[in-house]
Amino acid sequence: MLKDRMYYAVKPLLPWSLRIALRRIVARRIARRSREIWPINPAAANPPPDWPGWPDGKQFAVVLTHDVEGPRGLARCAELANREAKLGFRSSFNFIPEGSYQVGANLRRELDARNFEIGVHDLKHDGRLYANREAFRQHARQINRYLAEWQAVGFRSGFMYHNLDWLHDLDADYDASTFDTDPFEPQPDAADTIFPFWVESPAGTAARKPGYVELPYTLPQDSTLFMIFQESAGTIWKEKVDWLVRQGGMVLVNVHPDYLHLGHATPAGGITVMDHYVNLLGYLKDTYPGAYWHALPREVAAYVRAWKKIAPALPSAQ
Repeated sequence: MLKDRMYYAVKPLLPWSLRIALRRIVARRIARRSREIWPINPAAANPPPDWPGWPDGKQFAVVLTHDVEGPRGLARCAELANREAKLGFRSSFNFIPEGSYQVGANLRRELDARNFEIGVHDLKHDGRLYANREAFRQHARQINRYLAEWQAVGFRSGFMYHNLDWLHDLDADYDASTFDTDPFEPQPDAADTIFPFWVESPAGTAARKPGYVELPYTLPQDSTLFMIFQESAGTIWKEKVDWLVRQGGMVLVNVHPDYLHLGHATPAGGITVMDHYVNLLGYLKDTYPGAYWHALPREVAAYVRAWKKIAPALPSAQ
């Protein structure tokens, strides 16, 4: 990850337009050699052994998540929650504990009271969470304090970095830092599944909990589709949804409130990331009424734990 650390060190010095231009050049090269696995990897369709299916016999699951990266995204959380609620949806908002903004207790309480979920997003979102094993242990102790303070049970790292073995240090019921397929991420090794799965603590260790649930996202990220590839029709999301439905998998999307205002021109006028997202929710609601289990990430984790007959994680004494 040395080249990634170097990139994040100079990233603040690069103009936004230059960073996007460079990412587009790299992404086009990756896309050409990844046609067999992105946006759909057929090998990811196999369910876990003894998979019981979704609750109430639903055909597939829908899980909505949001990573809030900066003050601009923080200011849009309430609006985004309102748009979702009007359409009958709920989501999880993942906040950075020690980033460029302070998330107030009032916002967390308001979202919780409306049956939205609060999650922890990295620690500082500086690309250094996984610098080395001892550093991660120290970061984990700080993250666990925020999990307890916010009464949160879920975690997602910045830039989707992940080490499923080290994540046992966290007092979280689930992690959401992986994906079924995404060759454009800095750490592109995929989970190769469109289902939630159980990550058991290594045998013979003094782990304080038996394991955690991993929730891979299964729709391409908004930044990839609409900022890098400038996709205007939203068809990639919809085509991937249709495939996930046929496989009986999990539609898990990650949309950043920070990017909702961004957009581009179309023959019919301008369209923003918010427009694309609202269209996606409308497509799910209108095309598959009654066919999906719409759940918060914590509810999916609880379902997997019940299937595996695992008790919830207990806070540590750290």
